[in-house]
Amino acid sequence: MIKYSIRGENIEVTDAIRDYVESKVAKIEKYFNENQELDARVNLKVYREKTAKVEVTIPLGSVTLRAEDVSQDMYGSIDLVVDKIERQIRKNKTKIAKKHREKVPTAHVFTPEFETEAADDDVATKVVRTKNVSLKPMDIEEAILQMDLLGHDFFIFTDSEDGQTNVLYRREDGDFGLIEAK
Repeated sequence: MIKYSIRGENIEVTDAIRDYVESKVAKIEKYFNENQELDARVNLKVYREKTAKVEVTIPLGSVTLRAEDVSQDMYGSIDLVVDKIERQIRKNKTKIAKKHREKVPTAHVFTPEFETEAADDDVATKVVRTKNVSLKPMDIEEAILQMDLLGHDFFIFTDSEDGQTNVLYRREDGDFGLIEAK
């Protein structure tokens, strides 16, 4: 069973949009046991240039399924996001089930039919490069400058005020995000 939390930014979530989102996201229920309770958080955003962004997040306890899409068509983005989440489930089902069993030993996340289905192994993930970084104490302004000078989308640094390791990253909208390790 899926519980929905649908939120709109710069858009009113009408009954038609709500029904469409719920009917599309419900497609993933077939992968999970009936007693598996899912919480789907859906954010719908509309920007000034008439661009629609759809984000769907489904926490499963030890792992989180998340996808987003940006396009001119809100309904098309909803379809694409659900397809992306289905691909994530199919590609990573073995990893998801293993992680979930480690956290909740008696729980089975997926339906028995889906558990026995072969996993998609078309994309092997491996570390192809290792890079060592020296974390220099600096403030956020210096970190932004350093990131821009390097031409990177993210930058790891030690905050000069509290000594914590932080990750600065460039968002799709051009602004910056900061991840603070605690």
